[in-house]
Amino acid sequence: MPRNTIQKDEAGAQRSKGHLILRLLSYLKPYKKDTALAVILMIIAMIFGLVNPYLLKIAIDVHIKNKDVLGLVWLGLILMVINLVTWILSKIRFQMVAKITNTMLVNIRQELYTHIQKLSFSFFDSRPVGKILARVIGDVNALQNLFNQGIQSLIPELLTLVCSAVFMFLLNVKLALACIFLLPFLSAAMFYIEIASRKRWDIQRKKRSNLNAFTHENFSGIKVVQAFGKNHSTSSTFKSMVGEMAYAFTNAIRVNEFFWPVVDMSWSIGIVVVFYVGYGLIKSHEIEIGTLLAFSMYVGMFWRPLMNLSNFYSTLTTNFSAADRIFDILDIHPDLTGKPNAPNMPPIDGAVTFDHVSFSYDEKSEVLRDVSFFISPGERIALVGPTGAGKTTIVSLISRFYDPDSGEVLIDGKNIKDVDLESFRSQLGIMLQDTFLFSGTIMENIRYGKLDATDEEVIAAAKAVEVHEIIMKMEKGYHTEVNERGSRLSLGQRQLISFARALLADPRILILDEATSNIDTQTERLVQQGIEKLLHNRTSFVIAHRLSTIRDCDRIMVIDDLGIKESGTHQDLMDQKGCYYDLYMTQYRFLKEGA
Repeated sequence: MPRNTIQKDEAGAQRSKGHLILRLLSYLKPYKKDTALAVILMIIAMIFGLVNPYLLKIAIDVHIKNKDVLGLVWLGLILMVINLVTWILSKIRFQMVAKITNTMLVNIRQELYTHIQKLSFSFFDSRPVGKILARVIGDVNALQNLFNQGIQSLIPELLTLVCSAVFMFLLNVKLALACIFLLPFLSAAMFYIEIASRKRWDIQRKKRSNLNAFTHENFSGIKVVQAFGKNHSTSSTFKSMVGEMAYAFTNAIRVNEFFWPVVDMSWSIGIVVVFYVGYGLIKSHEIEIGTLLAFSMYVGMFWRPLMNLSNFYSTLTTNFSAADRIFDILDIHPDLTGKPNAPNMPPIDGAVTFDHVSFSYDEKSEVLRDVSFFISPGERIALVGPTGAGKTTIVSLISRFYDPDSGEVLIDGKNIKDVDLESFRSQLGIMLQDTFLFSGTIMENIRYGKLDATDEEVIAAAKAVEVHEIIMKMEKGYHTEVNERGSRLSLGQRQLISFARALLADPRILILDEATSNIDTQTERLVQQGIEKLLHNRTSFVIAHRLSTIRDCDRIMVIDDLGIKESGTHQDLMDQKGCYYDLYMTQYRFLKEGA
């Protein structure tokens, strides 16, 4: 299977950590009150937790030293109440944070999905579906740990770190300085590890995205893979890509694993130094043993957040690339944008004008050059010509899947750039050669043309295109599941169902792009009456290589050489004996010889 479009890693904008954090925190704005309450609960629980070592100091240096049993009992009861309140507050806080983070993830995923739906066809032309799925599913899931640890760990750990440092300095300045003298070295080491780790995790995510794209494409085209006997080849490619991803993961983990040993060793050295200095202070009677024990507990409270923050920092660098890739998509602006507050398209009569339209897909090779024509409301137009001449391009411009490089496309005299896109497309009916059916029932797929249609309207549309009897012969009739892309149905059945869907939409402008290419001759005769009903009193554009199906069109346009080479009725063009005549006679002789 070709891999050129899959192997290529996307080059996204590398945003700074500060920019990413601020942008991610912006999703907390709708939940400011809940977040503030959760933070308050964190602070209360943290303060209660920080009181424990100081009460231990009092217990040893005062009550035990003075043999005050009653005071010791009361102090114990106070400790029990404090710890019980801390546990209750922590439980409430965890539940609140879980609700906030899950809602934020839902919002981000919804925003990403909605944004992708608005992007132009050029976005989808340049990216495999698997890579897009990796953003919506994998990269958003990667943010869950980021948000959970960010709110659950970052704020309380930072507060604990600062407050425990304050308590240490209040107890004894010399011990506090002895505890934190390694911090500059630890900070430098973590800074270096973060840079190396982020680069490697970015590579790993790109490799995973490539694997997702390849797997999706391979399974989507499994019939081609098996038909050409490429199972072994694709398995080898898959194995190679899995190996690349595994190597990238191992490479990233290898760097990440330096976080914990560096912090752990700093903690161990700090404890040794504190007890060494503390022993000297006790000998010189500057502190008592209770103070040293309380201080050792604060040392644990000081270094434990550093360890947890280093773990969070590791998660942060691991998932920064996921956030980067999500924002890469969110920062893409659709090529097709309407004017702010553009008015809705009024009911369409069906007049279509191309005014000196030129277009290219890659800004290099033109497909259309200075094309102009006018179509009257209700006129039936056929577009014929060689493959790649620009027939589908013309109907894509009418549908505003793309905008022309120059010139204007007008509907009823209005430039389609100046009206609301959704209100405009809702009045179009488009049936493509590559018919697409969604997972679900036949009834649901036909109703997609008009979501509020009744069952009777759906059945009436199916009868009009002669597919009702075919549907009724299926196991569950209109409630038969078609599976993904309609895999349970033949190509002809899929097209007939999509034809009923287009009829149900009752469009003012209808586009049929090779709509009958996969219907056999006998079935085609059955749907002619339905086609006539569908085309009646509507402006329609019909693209067909089978020229016998377009003889009754009001006008036939031969598209070639970047524009319209010939135009007229079937008889006019046959009398001219030009391009259309040659195409028609060649096809006629071919069919005659085949018969």
